[in-house]
Amino acid sequence: MRPQELTTLARVAIVHVFYGGKANCEVCMTPETQGADAVDRAIAQGVDLDGTPIPPAQLALYHEVMALEANRQRSGVTNTMRSRIVRIGAKHLPLETLNAKLVAAGFAPLKPKEIAFYYGE
Repeated sequence: MRPQELTTLARVAIVHVFYGGKANCEVCMTPETQGADAVDRAIAQGVDLDGTPIPPAQLALYHEVMALEANRQRSGVTNTMRSRIVRIGAKHLPLETLNAKLVAAGFAPLKPKEIAFYYGE
């Protein structure tokens, strides 16, 4: 097989092995292993970002739950946007910054239960 025929994830796995299995090495941190799309591509191929196979039982459960979610009635795009902003923003922004950005954008401020859950306060 020629290098151009390898999937992106296979190339990452080869780099991972070549560099001693250091999952956090700079060489392994490529655009192909970053972001939500990288995770979706990995799941579709059944291979983790480090090149290891995802256990079939885990894939089956993931697909089962995602099928349930796909059939759920939606209540509104802005509610979903706010939920995603809070869930992901809390990983990257201090509480005060995220709260200020939510309010400035016209969203409701963080709720006490969100603060407790995401920030442990």
